[in-house]
Amino acid sequence: MGEILDGKAFANELGQNLKEKVKNLKEKGITPHFCVINIGDDPASKIYVRTKKRRAEKMGIIQDIYQMPADTKQEEVLALIDKLNADPTINGVMVQLPAPKQIDADELLERIDPNKDVDGLTPANIGRLWMEDHFIEPATAEGIIALLKHYQIKLDGKNVVVVGRSNIVGKPLAALMLEQNATVTICHLHTQNLGEITKKADIVVSATGQAFLITADMVKDGAVVVDVGMNHVNGKLVGDVDFDNVKEKASYITPVPGGVGPLTVQFLMEAVVKLTRRQNGRE
Repeated sequence: MGEILDGKAFANELGQNLKEKVKNLKEKGITPHFCVINIGDDPASKIYVRTKKRRAEKMGIIQDIYQMPADTKQEEVLALIDKLNADPTINGVMVQLPAPKQIDADELLERIDPNKDVDGLTPANIGRLWMEDHFIEPATAEGIIALLKHYQIKLDGKNVVVVGRSNIVGKPLAALMLEQNATVTICHLHTQNLGEITKKADIVVSATGQAFLITADMVKDGAVVVDVGMNHVNGKLVGDVDFDNVKEKASYITPVPGGVGPLTVQFLMEAVVKLTRRQNGRE
């Protein structure tokens, strides 16, 4: 049976160190401060925003939430981003995704100052990521790499299959895995014979938002399985992986909840502090 990759415990360990860094900054008159722009009433987004705020408060970080109505116009959001970019007291800016249909999220991300981009999703920072010259990385991808390193799981030379090609998780994770000298395959909705591909992988990461997509017959014995999915099934939070059956074959596996989720939030806080330090000449 697979060993549990306990993201929650690791996030709390990192949190203790980060609290100390924030305390040291505050002693020098610097308080990390970032803003989350949430447009509309997506229930999951509102939960994420609240979760971030609770974590920020625990770390001693100030988080402002700009809650905008669902019918907000593109120009209004762009004007708010411009205002936050220009405010020297704000160290980080992020737009909570998904945004309503009338909003062009790519244009919003492009408008964020790359030096305040806590999500690591501006074109400039994504470009730097693929060039292996990055200062900030998308939080989920960075959290997964850190978790694997924490459990001393080698990536060099390993076959890694990433299921899901989103700009937030799949693509940046593939870039970071390549940087660790893994051999990476990205699968997605149009991939044929998915199980045949995942079965060859030393490490399988699923980030599709499709409950129980990865079953035991799709995973080889001893594989490492990382589940990024968060799906509600019969009032219960489950991942993309059929956890109970896959854990019998995996050497390591992340649970949902308590696996990747807490690390996403923690690494967002780490990014806020990194940017704050850099803006204040303390890299």
